[in-house]
Amino acid sequence: MQQRSGPGAVLNSMSGANHSNINHGIEKKSPECKKRRIKCDELRPACSNCVKHSITCDFQTGSPSSASPAHPPKLLKQASSTKSPGSTRSSIRSRPVISNGLNPGDLHMGDLEVLHQFVTSTCYTTSNRSESHELWRITVPKEGFHHDFLMRGILAIAALHLSHLRPDSAAEYQNIAHTHQDKALGTFQTAMTNMNEMNCHAFFALSSLIVVYAFASPRKPGTLAFTDDSQDSPGEASWLPLIRGVNSILQQVLPWVESGPLRGLLQPGVINTMDVRLPKAASHQLKELAGLCETATGGEEAVAAYRDAVKALQKCYAKIFTRASVECEIGTAFTWPVEVPDKFIQLLNARAPEALVILAHYCVVLHHLDDYWWMKGWAAHVMGNIYDELNASWREWIQWPQETIARNERCLVWRPLSPDMIPPSHTPISMNSF
Repeated sequence: MQQRSGPGAVLNSMSGANHSNINHGIEKKSPECKKRRIKCDELRPACSNCVKHSITCDFQTGSPSSASPAHPPKLLKQASSTKSPGSTRSSIRSRPVISNGLNPGDLHMGDLEVLHQFVTSTCYTTSNRSESHELWRITVPKEGFHHDFLMRGILAIAALHLSHLRPDSAAEYQNIAHTHQDKALGTFQTAMTNMNEMNCHAFFALSSLIVVYAFASPRKPGTLAFTDDSQDSPGEASWLPLIRGVNSILQQVLPWVESGPLRGLLQPGVINTMDVRLPKAASHQLKELAGLCETATGGEEAVAAYRDAVKALQKCYAKIFTRASVECEIGTAFTWPVEVPDKFIQLLNARAPEALVILAHYCVVLHHLDDYWWMKGWAAHVMGNIYDELNASWREWIQWPQETIARNERCLVWRPLSPDMIPPSHTPISMNSF
């Protein structure tokens, strides 16, 4: 007889219900039913007839006729005692690392919630480039499954995002974020001694997320929050040195990242900003700052640092002003902290008024990022700190950036129809991961 095919046949083969293949050592009818000469449905552990008449079924008693075979089938035995080549290695690699030190099989609903938040929402808020969104949504979490520090960094930033979206539960989500971030940084710093072609992509991604985390964390009043300062809480990195440190890490792994799965996060090329004609107000302020540099105190080294900082600011203004739609405004905005000299950072740490004035004019750039949840209010926050540090004679130098931010004005947005601007020529900007 031809064997029947279809779903029923498949189901039968899976359940072992094909009666023609029942093991010969197993009785097909309950002895009680056989004695009573009635049809037995052979259900285990008791057939329907015995259940109906409240009779102890012989299937329940474990009689020799109903016992299982003494030896399991050979195929089942093999499946339970052998593994395919490489199965142990692949299973270890595929285990999730989001649990808090417990077995991978345990479900941690809090971690799953924030991971879901990252892949459905947070991943779209780290860049305005559509090319980057899928990399942050899919590729970066996949890397995180193989690198604990990256997965924890992902969970940390997503938890902070939830604290922003759900104010009533903000403290709870901030606690989750801080826990994951602390563990991520601990592992990250240890692993930094062995950056290589295999883990460089995780280093690259987490470095970018660390910057986002620094801005997304709750701001504390009364601290400068932009310099290496003993007033800042231990473990809370100041954002200017942090951005510079991230760039340093990127430069170390850049050749590998350029040929890896996250290469789409990079923006190659350098824009020529020499001939860019900025809006009149911005151009006037840059000229004023250039004049300030020439009369600055602190010696020639300080004067040179101020000049370089103003030149870097002019380039940053031009890059923001001429930015093409394919370029990320976040990466463009963060070029200035990378390009200023170390001496300028030292002058900021010393609260030199000239350095604070230049930084105040950079706040105009930061204000262009104010629509991102993790950057909201940062320009005004830094500006307020600068205002408090300067005495009355210096505060007039920051009037323009202060008023620009107060009016919520994006003064570096290119408007082709404006008579005091010329259409810019575009070449790609320098590399950045956002």
